[in-house]
Amino acid sequence: MQTPSDPSMSTTRALAPDLARGLMLLLIALANVPWFLYGEPTALTSAHRIDASGADTVWQAIAIVAIDARSYPLFAFLFGYGMWQLYTRQQQLGRDEPAARRLVLLRNAWLLVFGAVHATLLWYGDILGAYGLAGLIVAWLFIRRTDRALIVWVIALASLLALAAVFAFVGGLLIPAEYRDVAEGGYEIPDLSGITPYLASILPRLSFWVMGVFGQAIFSLAVPIAVLLAIVCARRRILEDPAQHRRLLLRTAAIGIPIGWLGGVPALLVHLGAWDVPSWTASMLHTFTGIFGALGYVSLFALLAAWLAARGRTGGITRGLTAVGKRSLTCYLLQSLIFAPLLSAWGLGLGGVLSEWQAVLVAIGVWLVTVLVAVLLDRAGRRGPAEWLLRLLVYRGQRANATPVSAAAS
Repeated sequence: MQTPSDPSMSTTRALAPDLARGLMLLLIALANVPWFLYGEPTALTSAHRIDASGADTVWQAIAIVAIDARSYPLFAFLFGYGMWQLYTRQQQLGRDEPAARRLVLLRNAWLLVFGAVHATLLWYGDILGAYGLAGLIVAWLFIRRTDRALIVWVIALASLLALAAVFAFVGGLLIPAEYRDVAEGGYEIPDLSGITPYLASILPRLSFWVMGVFGQAIFSLAVPIAVLLAIVCARRRILEDPAQHRRLLLRTAAIGIPIGWLGGVPALLVHLGAWDVPSWTASMLHTFTGIFGALGYVSLFALLAAWLAARGRTGGITRGLTAVGKRSLTCYLLQSLIFAPLLSAWGLGLGGVLSEWQAVLVAIGVWLVTVLVAVLLDRAGRRGPAEWLLRLLVYRGQRANATPVSAAAS
């Protein structure tokens, strides 16, 4: 998440990273809200309800193709980009390289703690823990390596993920129809949002989160791939100066978004029952192509920022989005602070009543609330409370003028 700069330095911030974070949090809200619904059977590999109809089916098609498994790699990319900003900013402020790296490690360790608290209290699908763990691994093993080494690792990890997608796809096709129910394994995603009372929901929520941290940070491979790619891009300041990299961004958006969307079609067909194969057949392909979609999205957001800056269109909507981007940790946690008591069974229980398309309206409304909060904080020249606390924990005991002013740790 981005730690907002001091008000006196706000004019030095690049538009594209904050704009991308602001738009990314809308996608995150849309991706997360189905997980707060409960009471009806869902697919094996997603929180989308099976046997949907009407507007729910339309929304599921949009979500599976364009949002699910695309928003989290986007989140990871922006996290990795900000991690490099933090690392280099520390050295610009006079710290030596080992001290800068230790601070990055400390920040990611605290993000892991933030994620554990977030999961314990509110949201078992928390992503802060996974990115904190991924950040610890990357800062420890990779942040000092050359671009060439990082690209080699990206190719190796992407190749493993692609092979897994091929094996899953081919394996699902080869399973005879009479054995497909057995191939599903009988596993179902637990209906954690339906647990009541509140105290009874804590341990299941935390247990699911622990498995998710390792699954997303390491075994899914999408997060480390996105983080390593982001560091390579951050070294070239692609988001700080999107106009200079316009051709690269155009190509990435033009290639990445179609691949991301087309790669989601098999998963959609399986979910809707239009393709009779085990549900996991297309899941790894969905994950793999999600990386391309995420890179396409961030390129599109950067091009939008360049277009707005070139025309001087930095008015209300742009300022609102960038205000969210500067306070992305606060706004991310605020989503859960509203979603959980509103939708969970231990709260008002609306998650057991709403359809998926109605939940989408709730997600958009919650995101708009975070925009309003961010704008009010921005006008007051204040950081988000979560950014303030993280900054306090990471930089305690250090002089205020040695504190970095541009660091993301989503």
